[in-house]
Amino acid sequence: MSLDARTRPANDIGDGDDVLVDVRGVKVHFPIKKGVIIDRTVGYVYAVDGVDMQIRTGETYGLVGESGCGKSTLGRAILNLEPPTEGNVVFDGVDIASLKGEELRRKRQDIQMVFQDPMGSLDPRQSVESLLLEGMNAHGLTKDSKQAGQRLRELLKAVGLPVAALSKYPHEFSGGQRQRIGIARALSVEPKLIVADEPVSALDVSVQAQVINLLEELQDEYGLTYLVVAHDLAVVRHISDRIGVMYLGALVEESNAEDLYTTPLHPYTRALMSAVPVPDPVIEDRRERILLTGDLPSPANPPQGCRFHTRCPWRQETRCDTERPELRVVAVEGVPASHRVACHWAEQIASGELQPHDVKATATAQEDLGRDGGDFLGPASIQEAM
Repeated sequence: MSLDARTRPANDIGDGDDVLVDVRGVKVHFPIKKGVIIDRTVGYVYAVDGVDMQIRTGETYGLVGESGCGKSTLGRAILNLEPPTEGNVVFDGVDIASLKGEELRRKRQDIQMVFQDPMGSLDPRQSVESLLLEGMNAHGLTKDSKQAGQRLRELLKAVGLPVAALSKYPHEFSGGQRQRIGIARALSVEPKLIVADEPVSALDVSVQAQVINLLEELQDEYGLTYLVVAHDLAVVRHISDRIGVMYLGALVEESNAEDLYTTPLHPYTRALMSAVPVPDPVIEDRRERILLTGDLPSPANPPQGCRFHTRCPWRQETRCDTERPELRVVAVEGVPASHRVACHWAEQIASGELQPHDVKATATAQEDLGRDGGDFLGPASIQEAM
Protein backbone atom coordinates (compact mmCIF):
# COMPACT_ATOMS: atom_id res chain seq x y z
CA MET A 1 0.00 0.00 0.00
CA SER A 2 1.23 3.47 -0.83
CA LEU A 3 2.95 5.20 2.09
CA ASP A 4 1.78 8.57 0.77
CA ALA A 5 -1.82 7.40 0.87
CA ARG A 6 -1.40 5.99 4.38
CA THR A 7 0.00 9.24 5.81
CA ARG A 8 -2.34 11.64 3.98
CA PRO A 9 -4.69 13.50 6.35
CA ALA A 10 -8.02 11.75 6.84
CA ASN A 11 -10.06 14.79 5.85
CA ASP A 12 -8.22 15.32 2.57
CA ILE A 13 -10.99 14.16 0.27
CA GLY A 14 -9.21 15.09 -2.92
CA ASP A 15 -10.01 18.52 -4.32
CA GLY A 16 -6.31 19.15 -4.94
CA ASP A 17 -3.85 18.17 -7.61
CA ASP A 18 -3.52 14.58 -6.35
CA VAL A 19 -6.85 13.44 -7.84
CA LEU A 20 -6.12 11.04 -10.69
CA VAL A 21 -9.69 9.88 -11.46
CA ASP A 22 -12.74 12.08 -10.97
CA VAL A 23 -16.04 10.29 -11.64
CA ARG A 24 -18.95 12.70 -11.94
CA GLY A 25 -22.57 11.58 -12.17
CA VAL A 26 -21.80 8.42 -14.14
CA LYS A 27 -24.75 6.32 -15.30
CA VAL A 28 -24.67 3.12 -17.32
CA HIS A 29 -28.09 1.96 -18.53
CA PHE A 30 -28.53 -1.14 -20.70
CA PRO A 31 -31.60 -1.10 -22.98
CA ILE A 32 -34.11 -3.95 -22.70
CA LYS A 33 -35.51 -4.82 -26.10
CA LYS A 34 -38.33 -7.05 -27.27
CA GLY A 35 -39.91 -7.93 -30.57
CA VAL A 36 -39.60 -10.62 -33.22
CA ILE A 37 -39.01 -8.57 -36.37
CA ILE A 38 -38.43 -5.07 -35.01
CA ASP A 39 -36.73 -4.61 -31.65
CA ARG A 40 -38.29 -2.01 -29.40
CA THR A 41 -36.75 -0.62 -26.24
CA VAL A 42 -39.19 -1.32 -23.42
CA GLY A 43 -37.02 -0.45 -20.45
CA TYR A 44 -33.52 -0.23 -19.08
CA VAL A 45 -31.26 -2.08 -16.66
CA TYR A 46 -29.95 0.67 -14.38
CA ALA A 47 -26.58 -1.00 -13.73
CA VAL A 48 -24.91 2.23 -12.56
CA ASP A 49 -27.24 5.08 -11.73
CA GLY A 50 -25.43 8.23 -10.66
CA VAL A 51 -22.00 7.73 -9.07
CA ASP A 52 -19.60 10.43 -7.88
CA MET A 53 -16.18 9.34 -6.63
CA GLN A 54 -12.53 10.32 -6.73
CA ILE A 55 -9.38 8.21 -6.76
CA ARG A 56 -6.17 9.89 -5.67
CA THR A 57 -2.74 9.27 -7.14
CA GLY A 58 -0.92 6.38 -5.44
CA GLU A 59 -3.85 5.08 -3.39
CA THR A 60 -5.90 1.89 -3.52
CA TYR A 61 -9.65 2.46 -3.72
CA GLY A 62 -11.73 -0.59 -2.81
CA LEU A 63 -15.22 -0.96 -4.28
CA VAL A 64 -17.44 -3.51 -2.54
CA GLY A 65 -21.02 -4.70 -2.73
CA GLU A 66 -23.07 -7.82 -3.34
CA SER A 67 -23.35 -9.45 -6.76
CA GLY A 68 -25.41 -7.39 -9.19
CA CYS A 69 -24.83 -4.00 -7.54
CA GLY A 70 -22.97 -2.62 -10.59
CA LYS A 71 -19.43 -2.39 -9.24
CA SER A 72 -17.84 -4.25 -12.18
CA THR A 73 -19.83 -2.16 -14.65
CA LEU A 74 -18.55 1.00 -12.97
CA GLY A 75 -14.98 -0.24 -13.30
CA ARG A 76 -15.51 -0.93 -17.00
CA ALA A 77 -17.12 2.50 -17.45
CA ILE A 78 -14.01 4.16 -16.01
CA LEU A 79 -11.99 2.48 -18.76
CA ASN A 80 -14.71 3.29 -21.33
CA LEU A 81 -15.01 -0.42 -22.09
CA GLU A 82 -18.67 0.23 -21.31
CA PRO A 83 -19.39 3.79 -22.49
CA PRO A 84 -21.31 5.76 -19.83
CA THR A 85 -24.89 6.69 -20.67
CA GLU A 86 -24.40 9.94 -18.77
CA GLY A 87 -21.67 11.62 -16.76
CA ASN A 88 -17.94 12.23 -17.00
CA VAL A 89 -14.84 10.24 -16.11
CA VAL A 90 -11.95 12.71 -15.86
CA PHE A 91 -8.63 10.85 -15.83
CA ASP A 92 -5.49 12.91 -15.37
CA GLY A 93 -7.34 15.99 -16.64
CA VAL A 94 -8.90 14.28 -19.68
CA ASP A 95 -12.54 13.19 -19.96
CA ILE A 96 -12.20 9.51 -20.92
CA ALA A 97 -15.94 9.22 -21.59
CA SER A 98 -15.66 11.72 -24.46
CA LEU A 99 -12.78 9.99 -26.25
CA LYS A 100 -13.25 7.71 -29.24
CA GLY A 101 -11.16 5.89 -31.81
CA GLU A 102 -7.43 6.50 -31.87
CA GLU A 103 -7.51 9.05 -29.03
CA LEU A 104 -9.13 6.50 -26.72
CA ARG A 105 -6.73 3.75 -27.79
CA ARG A 106 -3.69 5.90 -26.97
CA LYS A 107 -5.12 6.96 -23.61
CA ARG A 108 -5.74 3.35 -22.59
CA GLN A 109 -2.01 2.92 -22.20
CA ASP A 110 -2.42 4.75 -18.89
CA ILE A 111 -5.40 2.64 -17.71
CA GLN A 112 -5.21 -1.14 -17.65
CA MET A 113 -7.39 -3.90 -16.22
CA VAL A 114 -6.79 -7.19 -14.41
CA PHE A 115 -9.77 -9.46 -14.98
CA GLN A 116 -11.50 -11.89 -12.63
CA ASP A 117 -10.98 -15.07 -14.66
CA PRO A 118 -7.26 -15.41 -15.47
CA MET A 119 -7.88 -18.20 -18.01
CA GLY A 120 -10.72 -16.45 -19.79
CA SER A 121 -8.77 -13.20 -20.11
CA LEU A 122 -5.70 -14.78 -21.77
CA ASP A 123 -5.74 -15.92 -25.40
CA PRO A 124 -4.98 -19.69 -25.24
CA ARG A 125 -3.41 -19.55 -28.72
CA GLN A 126 -0.74 -17.03 -27.72
CA SER A 127 2.42 -17.70 -25.77
CA VAL A 128 3.25 -15.58 -22.74
CA GLU A 129 5.84 -13.71 -24.79
CA SER A 130 3.25 -12.88 -27.44
CA LEU A 131 0.70 -11.82 -24.81
CA LEU A 132 3.13 -9.40 -23.17
CA LEU A 133 4.53 -8.00 -26.41
CA GLU A 134 1.12 -7.30 -27.93
CA GLY A 135 0.37 -4.22 -25.84
CA MET A 136 3.97 -3.00 -25.91
CA ASN A 137 4.03 -3.11 -29.72
CA ALA A 138 0.62 -1.46 -30.00
CA HIS A 139 1.81 1.55 -28.00
CA GLY A 140 5.29 1.75 -29.51
CA LEU A 141 7.18 0.82 -26.35
CA THR A 142 9.65 -1.56 -28.00
CA LYS A 143 12.40 -0.24 -30.27
CA ASP A 144 14.23 -3.50 -30.95
CA SER A 145 14.21 -7.15 -29.93
CA LYS A 146 17.01 -6.68 -27.40
CA GLN A 147 15.13 -3.97 -25.52
CA ALA A 148 11.92 -6.03 -25.71
CA GLY A 149 13.64 -9.10 -24.31
CA GLN A 150 15.06 -7.13 -21.39
CA ARG A 151 11.66 -5.63 -20.64
CA LEU A 152 9.99 -9.06 -20.72
CA ARG A 153 12.50 -10.45 -18.25
CA GLU A 154 11.90 -7.49 -15.93
CA LEU A 155 8.15 -8.04 -16.04
CA LEU A 156 8.40 -11.75 -15.24
CA LYS A 157 10.79 -11.07 -12.39
CA ALA A 158 8.43 -8.42 -11.01
CA VAL A 159 5.51 -10.88 -10.86
CA GLY A 160 7.60 -13.82 -9.64
CA LEU A 161 7.71 -16.01 -12.76
CA PRO A 162 10.78 -17.62 -14.40
CA VAL A 163 12.07 -16.50 -17.80
CA ALA A 164 11.22 -19.98 -19.15
CA ALA A 165 7.53 -19.01 -18.88
CA LEU A 166 7.84 -16.84 -22.01
CA SER A 167 7.66 -19.83 -24.35
CA LYS A 168 4.70 -21.48 -22.60
CA TYR A 169 0.95 -21.10 -23.10
CA PRO A 170 -1.75 -20.17 -20.53
CA HIS A 171 -3.05 -23.73 -20.08
CA GLU A 172 0.39 -24.80 -18.81
CA PHE A 173 0.10 -22.64 -15.68
CA SER A 174 -1.87 -22.79 -12.45
CA GLY A 175 -4.59 -20.25 -11.68
CA GLY A 176 -2.32 -18.10 -9.54
CA GLN A 177 0.42 -18.12 -12.19
CA ARG A 178 -2.09 -17.15 -14.89
CA GLN A 179 -3.22 -14.20 -12.77
CA ARG A 180 0.43 -13.15 -12.44
CA ILE A 181 0.67 -13.21 -16.23
CA GLY A 182 -2.44 -11.01 -16.39
CA ILE A 183 -0.83 -8.57 -13.96
CA ALA A 184 2.40 -8.57 -16.00
CA ARG A 185 0.40 -7.84 -19.15
CA ALA A 186 -1.24 -4.86 -17.44
CA LEU A 187 2.17 -3.60 -16.28
CA SER A 188 3.76 -4.03 -19.72
CA VAL A 189 2.45 -0.71 -21.06
CA GLU A 190 3.48 1.27 -17.95
CA PRO A 191 0.00 2.35 -16.77
CA LYS A 192 -0.88 4.88 -14.09
CA LEU A 193 -4.12 3.20 -13.01
CA ILE A 194 -4.99 -0.50 -12.80
CA VAL A 195 -8.61 -1.59 -12.38
CA ALA A 196 -8.57 -5.01 -10.71
CA ASP A 197 -11.96 -6.69 -11.10
CA GLU A 198 -12.23 -9.46 -8.48
CA PRO A 199 -8.52 -10.25 -8.96
CA VAL A 200 -8.38 -13.13 -6.44
CA SER A 201 -11.94 -14.49 -6.24
CA ALA A 202 -11.15 -17.39 -8.62
CA LEU A 203 -8.02 -18.43 -6.67
CA ASP A 204 -7.34 -20.65 -3.65
CA VAL A 205 -7.13 -18.86 -0.30
CA SER A 206 -3.37 -19.39 0.04
CA VAL A 207 -2.80 -18.08 -3.50
CA GLN A 208 -5.07 -15.09 -2.85
CA ALA A 209 -2.69 -13.81 -0.16
CA GLN A 210 0.28 -14.15 -2.51
CA VAL A 211 -1.43 -12.18 -5.30
CA ILE A 212 -2.63 -9.44 -2.92
CA ASN A 213 0.87 -9.05 -1.50
CA LEU A 214 2.24 -8.95 -5.04
CA LEU A 215 -0.14 -6.12 -5.96
CA GLU A 216 1.00 -4.12 -2.92
CA GLU A 217 4.69 -4.66 -3.76
CA LEU A 218 4.14 -3.58 -7.37
CA GLN A 219 2.29 -0.47 -6.21
CA ASP A 220 5.26 0.62 -4.12
CA GLU A 221 7.75 -0.22 -6.86
CA TYR A 222 5.97 1.38 -9.82
CA GLY A 223 3.89 4.07 -8.11
CA LEU A 224 0.60 2.56 -9.27
CA THR A 225 -2.94 3.58 -8.42
CA TYR A 226 -5.53 0.82 -7.96
CA LEU A 227 -9.28 0.49 -8.17
CA VAL A 228 -9.98 -2.92 -6.62
CA VAL A 229 -13.48 -4.31 -7.25
CA ALA A 230 -14.36 -7.14 -4.85
CA HIS A 231 -16.98 -8.62 -2.57
CA ASP A 232 -14.51 -10.18 -0.11
CA LEU A 233 -14.45 -7.70 2.77
CA ALA A 234 -11.27 -9.14 4.27
CA VAL A 235 -9.36 -8.68 1.01
CA VAL A 236 -10.62 -5.13 0.56
CA ARG A 237 -9.72 -4.16 4.12
CA HIS A 238 -6.19 -5.53 3.73
CA ILE A 239 -5.31 -3.73 0.51
CA SER A 240 -7.42 -0.54 0.43
CA ASP A 241 -6.72 3.00 1.58
CA ARG A 242 -10.33 4.07 0.99
CA ILE A 243 -13.47 2.03 0.41
CA GLY A 244 -16.72 2.75 -1.40
CA VAL A 245 -19.78 0.57 -0.74
CA MET A 246 -22.21 0.12 -3.65
CA TYR A 247 -25.83 -0.93 -3.56
CA LEU A 248 -28.05 -1.24 -6.62
CA GLY A 249 -26.03 1.05 -8.87
CA ALA A 250 -25.04 3.79 -6.41
CA LEU A 251 -22.51 4.50 -3.67
CA VAL A 252 -24.11 4.37 -0.23
CA GLU A 253 -20.99 4.96 1.88
CA GLU A 254 -17.38 6.02 1.37
CA SER A 255 -14.61 6.31 3.94
CA ASN A 256 -11.05 5.50 4.86
CA ALA A 257 -10.70 1.74 5.24
CA GLU A 258 -10.14 1.68 8.99
CA ASP A 259 -12.95 4.13 9.72
CA LEU A 260 -15.41 2.15 7.62
CA TYR A 261 -14.68 -1.09 9.46
CA THR A 262 -14.68 0.44 12.94
CA THR A 263 -17.64 2.83 12.44
CA PRO A 264 -19.96 1.76 9.60
CA LEU A 265 -22.81 4.27 9.38
CA HIS A 266 -25.08 3.17 6.54
CA PRO A 267 -27.54 0.38 7.43
CA TYR A 268 -26.39 -1.68 4.44
CA THR A 269 -22.72 -1.35 5.43
CA ARG A 270 -23.59 -2.31 9.00
CA ALA A 271 -25.28 -5.44 7.69
CA LEU A 272 -22.24 -6.32 5.56
CA MET A 273 -19.85 -5.87 8.47
CA SER A 274 -22.01 -7.94 10.80
CA ALA A 275 -21.64 -10.86 8.39
CA VAL A 276 -17.83 -10.89 8.71
CA PRO A 277 -16.79 -13.58 11.24
CA VAL A 278 -14.63 -12.58 14.21
CA PRO A 279 -11.91 -15.04 15.31
CA ASP A 280 -12.61 -14.38 19.02
CA PRO A 281 -15.48 -16.74 20.05
CA VAL A 282 -16.57 -14.53 22.95
CA ILE A 283 -16.90 -11.43 20.75
CA GLU A 284 -18.49 -13.49 17.99
CA ASP A 285 -21.26 -14.68 20.34
CA ARG A 286 -22.01 -11.22 21.73
CA ARG A 287 -21.76 -8.94 18.73
CA GLU A 288 -24.74 -7.56 16.83
CA ARG A 289 -25.92 -9.44 13.76
CA ILE A 290 -28.07 -7.82 11.10
CA LEU A 291 -29.85 -10.27 8.81
CA LEU A 292 -31.30 -8.63 5.73
CA THR A 293 -34.72 -9.79 4.61
CA GLY A 294 -35.52 -10.29 0.95
CA ASP A 295 -33.40 -10.26 -2.17
CA LEU A 296 -31.65 -7.48 -4.04
CA PRO A 297 -34.34 -5.68 -6.09
CA SER A 298 -34.17 -5.83 -9.86
CA PRO A 299 -31.88 -3.18 -11.41
CA ALA A 300 -34.45 -3.00 -14.21
CA ASN A 301 -37.05 -1.69 -11.76
CA PRO A 302 -35.29 -0.21 -8.70
CA PRO A 303 -37.32 1.06 -5.72
CA GLN A 304 -38.27 4.72 -5.51
CA GLY A 305 -36.57 6.89 -2.91
CA CYS A 306 -33.73 5.19 -1.06
CA ARG A 307 -32.74 2.07 -2.99
CA PHE A 308 -32.20 0.17 0.27
CA HIS A 309 -35.48 1.03 1.99
CA THR A 310 -37.19 -2.25 1.01
CA ARG A 311 -34.67 -4.19 3.15
CA CYS A 312 -33.65 -1.59 5.74
CA PRO A 313 -34.24 -2.34 9.46
CA TRP A 314 -34.16 1.42 10.18
CA ARG A 315 -36.66 2.45 7.52
CA GLN A 316 -38.89 5.39 8.47
CA GLU A 317 -42.36 6.29 7.24
CA THR A 318 -41.15 9.62 5.86
CA ARG A 319 -38.51 10.33 3.17
CA CYS A 320 -37.12 6.78 2.85
CA ASP A 321 -39.50 5.61 0.11
CA THR A 322 -39.98 8.99 -1.60
CA GLU A 323 -36.67 10.90 -1.52
CA ARG A 324 -33.36 9.50 -2.76
CA PRO A 325 -30.58 10.41 -0.28
CA GLU A 326 -27.41 12.11 -1.47
CA LEU A 327 -23.91 10.96 -0.54
CA ARG A 328 -22.99 13.53 2.12
CA VAL A 329 -20.63 14.18 5.01
CA VAL A 330 -22.40 13.35 8.26
CA ALA A 331 -22.13 15.17 11.57
CA VAL A 332 -21.28 12.25 13.86
CA GLU A 333 -18.83 12.65 16.73
CA GLY A 334 -15.51 10.93 16.09
CA VAL A 335 -16.18 10.46 12.37
CA PRO A 336 -13.78 12.29 10.01
CA ALA A 337 -14.97 14.68 7.33
CA SER A 338 -13.94 12.21 4.63
CA HIS A 339 -16.68 9.81 5.73
CA ARG A 340 -19.69 10.17 3.43
CA VAL A 341 -23.02 8.37 3.73
CA ALA A 342 -26.18 8.26 1.58
CA CYS A 343 -28.76 7.93 4.35
CA HIS A 344 -31.39 10.40 5.60
CA TRP A 345 -31.09 9.16 9.17
CA ALA A 346 -27.38 8.36 9.56
CA GLU A 347 -26.91 10.68 12.55
CA GLN A 348 -29.99 9.34 14.38
CA ILE A 349 -28.97 5.72 13.73
CA ALA A 350 -25.41 6.36 14.97
CA SER A 351 -26.64 8.05 18.18
CA GLY A 352 -29.13 5.27 18.92
CA GLU A 353 -32.15 7.58 18.60
CA LEU A 354 -33.50 5.22 15.95
CA GLN A 355 -33.58 1.50 16.71
CA PRO A 356 -33.84 -1.35 14.19
CA HIS A 357 -37.17 -3.05 13.65
CA ASP A 358 -38.37 -6.15 11.84
CA VAL A 359 -38.63 -5.95 8.07
CA LYS A 360 -41.42 -7.76 6.26
CA ALA A 361 -40.26 -9.26 2.99
CA THR A 362 -42.21 -7.85 0.05
CA ALA A 363 -42.00 -8.74 -3.61
CA THR A 364 -40.62 -5.95 -5.76
CA ALA A 365 -42.93 -5.19 -8.67
CA GLN A 366 -41.47 -6.25 -11.99
CA GLU A 367 -42.21 -4.58 -15.28
CA ASP A 368 -44.04 -6.91 -17.66
CA LEU A 369 -41.45 -7.10 -20.40
CA GLY A 370 -42.46 -10.45 -21.83
CA ARG A 371 -45.63 -9.66 -23.75
CA ASP A 372 -46.04 -9.22 -27.50
CA GLY A 373 -43.42 -11.81 -28.38
CA GLY A 374 -40.64 -10.38 -26.19
CA ASP A 375 -38.56 -12.37 -23.73
CA PHE A 376 -38.77 -11.61 -20.04
CA LEU A 377 -35.46 -10.40 -18.68
CA GLY A 378 -35.04 -12.73 -15.72
CA PRO A 379 -32.36 -12.63 -13.02
CA ALA A 380 -29.85 -14.59 -15.11
CA SER A 381 -30.17 -12.20 -18.04
CA ILE A 382 -29.88 -9.16 -15.82
CA GLN A 383 -26.76 -10.56 -14.15
CA GLU A 384 -25.23 -11.23 -17.56
CA ALA A 385 -25.88 -7.63 -18.59
CA MET A 386 -24.13 -6.40 -15.45
